[in-house]
This record gives sequence, C-alpha cells and structure tokens, in this order.
Amino acid sequence: MNILLVEPFLGGSHRAFIDGLSKHSRHRIFKATMKGSHWKWRMSGGAVTLAEKTGEITEPIDLVFASSMTNLPAFIALTNPRFARVPIVLYMHENQLTQPVPPSEERDITYCYINYLSVLAADFVFFNSDFHKRSFLDALPGLLAQFPDYQQSESIGRIAAKADLLYPGLDLRVFDEAVNRRKLRIRNERPVIVWNQRWSFDKDPEKFFRVIDKLDDAETTFDLILAGDHQHDQAPLFEQAWKRYGSRILHYGFVENNQQYSNLLQKGDFVISTSQHEFFCTAVMEAVYCGCHPMLPRSLTYPELIPKTLQQPLLHGPVFYEDETDLFRKMKKLLDGTHKKLPLPTLQSINRDLDWSRIITKYDDIFDKIKRDYHHRPEVE
Repeated sequence: MNILLVEPFLGGSHRAFIDGLSKHSRHRIFKATMKGSHWKWRMSGGAVTLAEKTGEITEPIDLVFASSMTNLPAFIALTNPRFARVPIVLYMHENQLTQPVPPSEERDITYCYINYLSVLAADFVFFNSDFHKRSFLDALPGLLAQFPDYQQSESIGRIAAKADLLYPGLDLRVFDEAVNRRKLRIRNERPVIVWNQRWSFDKDPEKFFRVIDKLDDAETTFDLILAGDHQHDQAPLFEQAWKRYGSRILHYGFVENNQQYSNLLQKGDFVISTSQHEFFCTAVMEAVYCGCHPMLPRSLTYPELIPKTLQQPLLHGPVFYEDETDLFRKMKKLLDGTHKKLPLPTLQSINRDLDWSRIITKYDDIFDKIKRDYHHRPEVE
C-alpha cells in the first residue's frame, strides 16, 4: 500500500522516526515534510505548505500518517477531497497540554487546542507511551473547562476510544559495533556517568549536578560524559561543571556523528535521568542498550519501559529512585560497588524489541488492519 507521512517538523527524534519507518516498512512510503525549526509556526501555518507538497505526489494514497506537530484539520481541509476516503492516522510524539514550558513563559492554549482538534479530526490516534496517552487524556478536561460554553467535554470519550499505544522504533543496530568493542575491553579505571539528554530545563540538569556534586563531596570517584543537544538555556550549568570536573570529563558537548556517539555510550557505566517530564526517553534507551545501567525517576514513562523483573532488585542495583536524596544514596552504592550494575546482556534485553528491524512488523500490520477495517465500515461502503 502507499502511505503518506506528514511531518512539519523534520528534526531530532521526529527525523529519526520518519527515517526509520521509511527505511524498514514493507509499504511504499511518500513524504510531505518541512525543516525542523520554528515549531510554533509549523503547528499554526505548516499545513498550507504540506498541502502544497502533497500536490507533487501523483500516486494514489491508501493511508495518511501525520505527526503531532501537524494542524490536522487544516491539512485535511486544504487537501480536500483527495483524502476524504482515506484513513487518517495521527502519531503523538508530544503534546502542548502537558509539555513543560520554561519558567519565564506561560502556556499558550492556541497550540493545545490545535492538538485537541487534531486528535478529534483523526480516524486513529497513537501515542508513543502509555504515560503520554494517560496524561494527555487527563489534561483534556482542564483545557476544555477554560472556555465559556459549548465545551464539548463529551468529545473526550470519542478521542479515548480511538487512542492506542505504539512505541517508536529505535535504530539500535547502529550501536552494535561499538557494543562489541565494549565486550572486549577491560573495565573503566573509574565508573563513568553519562548525561546524553538535552541541556534544557525540563531535563532538570540542576538536580543532576546537585547530586553529582554531593557524590564528589562524599569522595566518590567517577568520570563524566556530558553529551546531548546543548543549544538551550541551561548551558551555564554545564560550563560550571567543566570548571569543577574538567580533567574528569571524557567528553563535553553535542555529538553529530553516530559512530562517535556510539563510542561514547559504550564507555559509560551509568546513565542518569533527572527529567521533570518525559513522553518517551530515546536517549536513555540508547544508553541502556550500549551497556549503561539506568538510574531513573520512579514516575513518568520509565516504569513501563523497564521489565517488571528488574524493578525489584535482588542481586543487582536499583534502576529507579524516589527523590533527589534517594538518587544520591543509590548512586553512591552503585559507584562504590555495594550494588552491582546490570550486566550488558540484561541491559540490551530491556529494549531490543524496539529496534526497527523487530517492531516494524507491528507497524506494517497495524497499517494493513487500519486500511482493511476502514474500508469495511458501513459508512464507507
């Protein structure tokens, strides 16, 4: 079948998702995309350009698969009637109802309402984690309650009925060569702690460095890898860390090259998340696959991504913490050897099934089922 991927923000995890789906799907993929910048403008005005781009695609389309940055009602209207009898799928990478906003800003409900209208207009809605799905549905009543009348709160039930879970695929095989080198090398002289997430406020690097400083003050030995996208307002925190730990920082700054990034992750022993909010933690999952024992908040999306057998540690170290004090205490025990980190085979088993080579069959089967069921509905016939 012919599938049209609609993505107004082709950057970061959105680009990786589109690339992986296009590369591995058994279906024929067509794309209508825009550069990954100016996200507010993409959400409010991108539908005009995307609709024009679809005019360049002359082949018949069997299914439209749009991302959460798409103003879907506008896109449908501007392409009407071409997709009037085609199933429309919306994939929720994120949403503006519960996405954290910087402390200096207020949430703009304009973009929240675009998300609401888009999930309402779609035939099928998939979220990238169950946590994301639940938090979005829980936030909808509060959004609609802000309006004076005709709040349409009953629409939430219709949205919930067509909402489902579909984890994003990960390109884990690109790390295999580096992981094989990890198996051959000797243990690090000092444990290596990895930060490979964005250097932004919602990842709470302040908490991360408070814990790191306490571990250092307690004379715990470790080295650091500070990677991740650093074009954010929290960069001064990392600059301060450079001044304190410079000789113990094995890498500092964003890594564009996949091979270099893989080599960094395979050197790590632990990856810590102090995130305040997370719909799906791609960076953490990549580090785990490369052999980094995770230390994660016991909230957000993390518990659903870690097998239940590893959530009750017996002969190995914990993977979850309750608060900042608990994170310090558990990390200290991991670093001094009181708790043992999970072995590489166990870490790789956590998310191996999310590799595109494995999960793509689920995507393609879902696409087939959607097309089959959609065209057998009485109103379509």
